[in-house]
Amino acid sequence: MEETIIKEVNPCIESLGVFVDSVKLEKEGNINYLRIALDADFPVDLNTCVCASRIINPIIDKMNLDLPEYILDIYGKSKGEN
Repeated sequence: MEETIIKEVNPCIESLGVFVDSVKLEKEGNINYLRIALDADFPVDLNTCVCASRIINPIIDKMNLDLPEYILDIYGKSKGEN
């Protein structure tokens, strides 16, 4: 799943200067989160995450991934984060 999402999303967000660093499906309590971490050569700010989210969300929807119901969480990777 991670490789498929990265392959589909990265070409569409490269104009923002960011790329997908990781994709994880995580469960917290009864809620599933599809977490997409963005990285770049600069600190990824909230505005960039919002712009990327507007691009990524419809792409993920069209992919028809066989996943349980989830909340999409797109965030900028902190410098030094693994």
